[in-house]
Amino acid sequence: MHEKPSIEANKALSTPLSNTTSYIDFEGAGDPKHPQNWRLSTKLFNSILVCSGTLIVSLTSAIFAPGIDEASKDFGVGTVVGTLGTTLYVLGFASGPLIWAPASELRGRKWPLTIGMLGGGIFTIASAVAKNIQTLVICRFFAGMFGASQLTVVPGVLADLYSNVTRGAAISLYALTVFVGPFMAPFVGGFIASSYLGWRWTLYIPAIFSLANGLLSVFFLDETYPPCILVAKAAAIREESLNLNIRARHEDVEVSIAGLVEKYFTRPLTLLFTEPIILVVSVYMSFIYGLVYALLEAYPFVFEHVYGMTPAFAGLMFIGLIIGVVLACAFILFGQLAYARKLAENKGIAVPEWRLAPTLLGAPVFTIGLFWFSWTGFTPQIHWAAPAAAGIFIGFGVLCIFLPCFNYIVDAYLPIAASAVAANIILRTPPSSIMSPSPFIITIATSFAMSTTRYTVPVPESTLILETRQQLNDMAMQFPLGTVDDRNGGYYLLDHDTTVLAVASDPLCEELDASMEAAKRYHNAHPEIDEESKSVAP
Repeated sequence: MHEKPSIEANKALSTPLSNTTSYIDFEGAGDPKHPQNWRLSTKLFNSILVCSGTLIVSLTSAIFAPGIDEASKDFGVGTVVGTLGTTLYVLGFASGPLIWAPASELRGRKWPLTIGMLGGGIFTIASAVAKNIQTLVICRFFAGMFGASQLTVVPGVLADLYSNVTRGAAISLYALTVFVGPFMAPFVGGFIASSYLGWRWTLYIPAIFSLANGLLSVFFLDETYPPCILVAKAAAIREESLNLNIRARHEDVEVSIAGLVEKYFTRPLTLLFTEPIILVVSVYMSFIYGLVYALLEAYPFVFEHVYGMTPAFAGLMFIGLIIGVVLACAFILFGQLAYARKLAENKGIAVPEWRLAPTLLGAPVFTIGLFWFSWTGFTPQIHWAAPAAAGIFIGFGVLCIFLPCFNYIVDAYLPIAASAVAANIILRTPPSSIMSPSPFIITIATSFAMSTTRYTVPVPESTLILETRQQLNDMAMQFPLGTVDDRNGGYYLLDHDTTVLAVASDPLCEELDASMEAAKRYHNAHPEIDEESKSVAP
């Protein structure tokens, strides 16, 4: 696909309708009204508010699971039918981005997030008071669809607030809330469901938190989307000066349903089938994300049925996973310092492949964790602490794989990042909804069930390597000013002033040829080469 880079924090969806109006803009890079120039305390408050919403939504996705048995008995249905309460909530995550992504670019970040939290809380209460299983699962689906606003819009808020140097750290903390929520849910929900409160309070409590977060957002969440900030600024100037010709460009955008469908539905599906990088990375991420929800069933099976624990205490075994995720977040944040140095040395030009370094450790650690869990959790003769400790490795590997892959997709497809992320969400969410109630995990021997996954985890990792040395050498021959340097176990295509344009490693997957991307970067840096080529053309 050949599209001009157009996705920036302060760009609108399309071009203005009129050229006769005087449009306002930010007053230079240091304008205090721009979100990236706000006080640190303001940034942190808004970040904590939206990330807490993400934690609530991810917690709500799985907190109902410990109460499924009791709910199924109350409604007179089988347990597998009861698991639809989790399945459809997660499926709501897949449909929500089709609404919230365009809404956040048309109306800003605040109101999609606020409406999403309030709507999710209302439908979660409706699930709690349901009189039949049909009402419960349908309301859970809509609660998930509203909750998807957090998964879709919060990364945009953090991108508005933080520069490229510090954004990685902010996204790391966001990803932490995405995974800590489902891992907290089993022991929180287990204690609630086994108490006098009963299974319905596994829905009432997250609903209360959702509504509280939504109300706080109504009054205290700041709008961070720069085009909408300029709209408010233009309105204030018009009111003060009575000059109706002063406008913000975002006020005059032309929006069409066809354009929105193309950007957030048609194009993502096209990318999945035409861009091997997006397809392979998304398949890998969907597998990892699906395993997270599969563990929500595997852990209770091991610690309740094998070790005879109560649901509440079996849920405490998820603490190992939480510890692993927190350690992974700390590891990634520490690596962010090296990334910032490389970015500065490369004159601010980001190379997407730099994001993938943590996966080189995360993939084998994740595999070790699955192997450990599968061969220690099948018999009570092995102490329960052994499979519980495996969760530290699994949690560490999950985040070290998921977050770098997510950042890599954004960086590699920055001009069409919204579509690329939508494609990733569309592909990765259904497996998690299928694997969460899977009888495959519950009914067959634990050692076999988890071992079948451990051999498949490392395979996609090799496919993340994008260019081979030969490809880079061929490119260097096409571009006389470019050179290939062999260092640090990899190969680097360098500009004439040592700016890194592309990175390669072992020739493991040549079909994922990204040489055109590197060539585009090179030509963007040297437009004079194109002009010289045209001048000598016959």
